[in-house]
Amino acid sequence: MRAIFRLFSAIMEWMAEPEGAKPTPVGRRVVLGMLGVGVAGVIFGDPVSRAIGDVLAPLTAGDAGIASLVPGADNFQLYTVVSGYPAPPPDYRLTVDGLVKRPLSLSVADLEAMPATKLVHPFQCVTGWVVPDVHWTGVHLGHLLDEAGLAEGATALHFTSFDGVYTESLTIDQARLPNVIVAYQMLGGPVTREHGGPVRLYVAPMYGYKSIKWLSTISVVDHVEPGYWEDNGYAVDAWIGRSNGL
Repeated sequence: MRAIFRLFSAIMEWMAEPEGAKPTPVGRRVVLGMLGVGVAGVIFGDPVSRAIGDVLAPLTAGDAGIASLVPGADNFQLYTVVSGYPAPPPDYRLTVDGLVKRPLSLSVADLEAMPATKLVHPFQCVTGWVVPDVHWTGVHLGHLLDEAGLAEGATALHFTSFDGVYTESLTIDQARLPNVIVAYQMLGGPVTREHGGPVRLYVAPMYGYKSIKWLSTISVVDHVEPGYWEDNGYAVDAWIGRSNGL
């Protein structure tokens, strides 16, 4: 236990910023350090996870900050790549653009009016923790591509988040897998802000970092552009059990 809290203290030193500093992206060193905390939770169980969260809570005063990187509700560990949970624009719309014949601009209500795909699948993080039997509801990503119509040269998708930092990618073939959806519900209700709402991606056969949160734009492109986590050392093709040395 002392070793875990020594690790936590070191991470807090890395995270220190001058008072009043603007939120900034979480750097690679901090990401790797927090993965150590996540693994500690996996190895030692919920008591350690809760203890670390209890220490962090008064330091974050209700906003996400570093607390978003340690175990959270529903046995998820809640990660952000900026210093808080971003709030969606009041007029939120999901954009599908790029190499398409019919660009789309969709509200949550527009997505809910489309044919729904319901899944019950685990959510597995590359650091080792798993939440079993998560209920998801959303629109099959392939359906959105059909609605937009792919133009010549389309081979991949580039996803952006309204946090301004998080990006991800899939090939068109990966996007058309039956268990890849744009989710507007999870855990029995709307996707919460902490879990990436109002809309997030869910890529069931890949590790959780591919399931980008706070989804803003799906751009159809002519080549795969590595995303935020790939730039921090993770595999572009994040198949569970077949990538990242696992």
